[in-house]
Amino acid sequence: MGPTLINGIPGHVLFVHIAVVLVPLTALALLVCAAWPQQARRFGLALPVLAAVTLVSVPITTHAGEWLKHHVANDPLVRQHAELGDGLLPWTVGLFALAVALWWMQRRTGAASQADPAAVDEEARPGARARGALRAAAVVLSLVLGAGAVVQTYRIGDSGAQAAWHDNFSTTRTPETGSR
Repeated sequence: MGPTLINGIPGHVLFVHIAVVLVPLTALALLVCAAWPQQARRFGLALPVLAAVTLVSVPITTHAGEWLKHHVANDPLVRQHAELGDGLLPWTVGLFALAVALWWMQRRTGAASQADPAAVDEEARPGARARGALRAAAVVLSLVLGAGAVVQTYRIGDSGAQAAWHDNFSTTRTPETGSR
Protein backbone atom coordinates (compact mmCIF):
# COMPACT_ATOMS: atom_id res chain seq x y z
CA MET A 1 0.00 0.00 0.00
CA GLY A 2 2.90 2.32 0.61
CA PRO A 3 6.54 2.41 1.56
CA THR A 4 7.42 0.87 4.89
CA LEU A 5 10.96 2.23 4.95
CA ILE A 6 12.06 5.67 3.79
CA ASN A 7 15.77 6.32 3.67
CA GLY A 8 16.25 3.58 6.27
CA ILE A 9 13.66 5.02 8.68
CA PRO A 10 10.30 3.30 9.31
CA GLY A 11 7.76 5.10 7.13
CA HIS A 12 5.20 5.13 9.92
CA VAL A 13 7.15 7.63 12.00
CA LEU A 14 7.15 10.01 9.02
CA PHE A 15 3.60 9.41 7.73
CA VAL A 16 2.06 9.88 11.15
CA HIS A 17 2.88 13.59 10.94
CA ILE A 18 0.69 13.94 7.86
CA ALA A 19 -2.35 12.55 9.68
CA VAL A 20 -1.59 14.52 12.85
CA VAL A 21 -1.68 17.76 10.84
CA LEU A 22 -4.41 16.97 8.29
CA VAL A 23 -7.07 15.46 10.58
CA PRO A 24 -7.48 18.58 12.77
CA LEU A 25 -7.06 20.87 9.74
CA THR A 26 -9.79 19.01 7.86
CA ALA A 27 -12.05 19.04 10.93
CA LEU A 28 -11.61 22.80 11.31
CA ALA A 29 -12.14 23.51 7.60
CA LEU A 30 -15.26 21.35 7.65
CA LEU A 31 -16.71 23.22 10.62
CA VAL A 32 -15.97 26.60 9.04
CA CYS A 33 -17.59 25.56 5.75
CA ALA A 34 -20.62 24.08 7.51
CA ALA A 35 -21.20 27.16 9.66
CA TRP A 36 -20.51 29.81 7.01
CA PRO A 37 -21.73 28.97 3.49
CA GLN A 38 -19.77 31.88 1.99
CA GLN A 39 -16.60 30.17 3.24
CA ALA A 40 -17.74 26.92 1.64
CA ARG A 41 -18.04 28.79 -1.66
CA ARG A 42 -14.50 30.13 -1.19
CA PHE A 43 -13.12 26.70 -0.36
CA GLY A 44 -14.91 25.14 -3.32
CA LEU A 45 -13.40 21.85 -4.36
CA ALA A 46 -10.48 22.31 -1.94
CA LEU A 47 -12.58 21.03 0.99
CA PRO A 48 -13.35 17.56 -0.43
CA VAL A 49 -9.81 17.34 -1.85
CA LEU A 50 -8.35 18.11 1.59
CA ALA A 51 -10.67 15.52 3.16
CA ALA A 52 -9.69 12.96 0.50
CA VAL A 53 -5.97 13.47 1.13
CA THR A 54 -6.64 13.14 4.86
CA LEU A 55 -8.63 9.96 4.27
CA VAL A 56 -5.91 8.42 2.08
CA SER A 57 -3.18 9.31 4.60
CA VAL A 58 -4.76 7.15 7.30
CA PRO A 59 -4.51 3.70 5.66
CA ILE A 60 -1.02 4.52 4.37
CA THR A 61 0.04 5.41 7.92
CA THR A 62 -1.64 2.39 9.50
CA HIS A 63 -0.17 0.05 6.88
CA ALA A 64 3.33 1.33 7.65
CA GLY A 65 2.48 1.06 11.36
CA GLU A 66 1.43 -2.57 10.99
CA TRP A 67 4.74 -3.30 9.30
CA LEU A 68 6.60 -1.54 12.12
CA LYS A 69 4.61 -3.42 14.78
CA HIS A 70 5.99 -6.68 13.38
CA HIS A 71 9.54 -5.33 13.45
CA VAL A 72 9.74 -4.19 17.09
CA ALA A 73 9.67 -6.14 20.33
CA ASN A 74 6.26 -7.49 21.33
CA ASP A 75 4.89 -4.81 23.66
CA PRO A 76 1.38 -4.28 25.03
CA LEU A 77 1.73 -0.52 24.51
CA VAL A 78 2.50 -1.05 20.82
CA ARG A 79 -0.50 -3.36 20.49
CA GLN A 80 -2.74 -0.78 22.19
CA HIS A 81 -1.42 1.94 19.85
CA ALA A 82 -2.13 -0.25 16.82
CA GLU A 83 -5.67 -0.97 18.01
CA LEU A 84 -6.36 2.72 18.54
CA GLY A 85 -4.86 3.50 15.13
CA ASP A 86 -7.36 1.18 13.46
CA GLY A 87 -10.15 3.34 14.90
CA LEU A 88 -9.26 6.51 12.99
CA LEU A 89 -10.37 5.39 9.52
CA PRO A 90 -14.14 5.52 10.22
CA TRP A 91 -13.78 9.09 11.50
CA THR A 92 -11.92 10.21 8.40
CA VAL A 93 -14.45 8.46 6.17
CA GLY A 94 -17.12 10.54 7.93
CA LEU A 95 -15.12 13.75 7.47
CA PHE A 96 -14.73 12.98 3.78
CA ALA A 97 -18.41 12.11 3.27
CA LEU A 98 -19.54 15.30 4.99
CA ALA A 99 -17.02 17.38 3.03
CA VAL A 100 -18.36 15.99 -0.24
CA ALA A 101 -21.95 16.62 0.90
CA LEU A 102 -21.16 20.22 1.87
CA TRP A 103 -19.39 20.81 -1.43
CA TRP A 104 -22.33 19.35 -3.34
CA MET A 105 -24.87 21.43 -1.37
CA GLN A 106 -22.77 24.56 -1.91
CA ARG A 107 -22.66 23.90 -5.66
CA ARG A 108 -26.43 23.43 -5.83
CA THR A 109 -27.25 26.55 -3.80
CA GLY A 110 -24.55 28.51 -5.63
CA ALA A 111 -26.01 27.48 -8.99
CA ALA A 112 -29.53 28.36 -7.80
CA SER A 113 -28.47 31.85 -6.73
CA GLN A 114 -26.71 32.40 -10.07
CA ALA A 115 -29.83 31.23 -11.93
CA ASP A 116 -32.00 33.67 -9.94
CA PRO A 117 -29.87 36.73 -9.13
CA ALA A 118 -32.95 38.53 -7.77
CA ALA A 119 -33.08 36.00 -4.91
CA VAL A 120 -29.82 37.16 -3.35
CA ASP A 121 -31.29 37.08 0.15
CA GLU A 122 -30.97 33.49 1.41
CA GLU A 123 -34.07 33.86 3.59
CA ALA A 124 -36.21 35.01 0.66
CA ARG A 125 -35.50 32.01 -1.55
CA PRO A 126 -37.84 29.02 -1.59
CA GLY A 127 -36.67 26.26 0.73
CA ALA A 128 -34.73 28.62 2.99
CA ARG A 129 -35.97 26.84 6.13
CA ALA A 130 -34.94 23.46 4.79
CA ARG A 131 -31.50 24.82 3.90
CA GLY A 132 -31.22 26.33 7.37
CA ALA A 133 -32.08 22.99 8.95
CA LEU A 134 -29.57 21.21 6.70
CA ARG A 135 -26.90 23.76 7.61
CA ALA A 136 -27.62 23.29 11.33
CA ALA A 137 -27.39 19.52 10.89
CA ALA A 138 -24.13 19.93 8.97
CA VAL A 139 -22.69 22.11 11.75
CA VAL A 140 -23.65 19.55 14.40
CA LEU A 141 -22.28 16.68 12.29
CA SER A 142 -19.05 18.53 11.61
CA LEU A 143 -18.66 19.21 15.34
CA VAL A 144 -19.27 15.56 16.23
CA LEU A 145 -17.10 14.13 13.45
CA GLY A 146 -14.38 16.72 13.91
CA ALA A 147 -14.23 16.31 17.67
CA GLY A 148 -14.27 12.52 17.37
CA ALA A 149 -11.51 12.51 14.76
CA VAL A 150 -9.33 14.97 16.68
CA VAL A 151 -9.79 13.15 20.00
CA GLN A 152 -9.03 9.81 18.35
CA THR A 153 -5.93 11.32 16.71
CA TYR A 154 -4.80 12.61 20.10
CA ARG A 155 -5.39 9.23 21.77
CA ILE A 156 -3.47 7.44 19.03
CA GLY A 157 -0.59 9.91 19.22
CA ASP A 158 -0.41 9.72 22.99
CA SER A 159 -0.38 5.92 22.96
CA GLY A 160 2.28 5.95 20.23
CA ALA A 161 4.46 8.30 22.25
CA GLN A 162 3.99 6.11 25.32
CA ALA A 163 4.95 3.03 23.30
CA ALA A 164 7.99 4.68 21.74
CA TRP A 165 9.37 6.44 24.77
CA HIS A 166 8.59 4.30 27.84
CA ASP A 167 11.85 3.14 29.40
CA ASN A 168 13.82 4.84 26.61
CA PHE A 169 15.14 7.86 28.49
CA SER A 170 16.56 8.81 31.85
CA THR A 171 14.79 11.12 34.26
CA THR A 172 18.19 12.42 35.34
CA ARG A 173 20.41 14.41 33.08
CA THR A 174 23.16 12.40 31.44
CA PRO A 175 26.73 13.71 31.64
CA GLU A 176 27.91 15.53 28.56
CA THR A 177 30.60 13.86 26.54
CA GLY A 178 33.38 15.66 24.76
CA SER A 179 34.42 19.26 25.13
CA ARG A 180 32.95 22.36 23.63
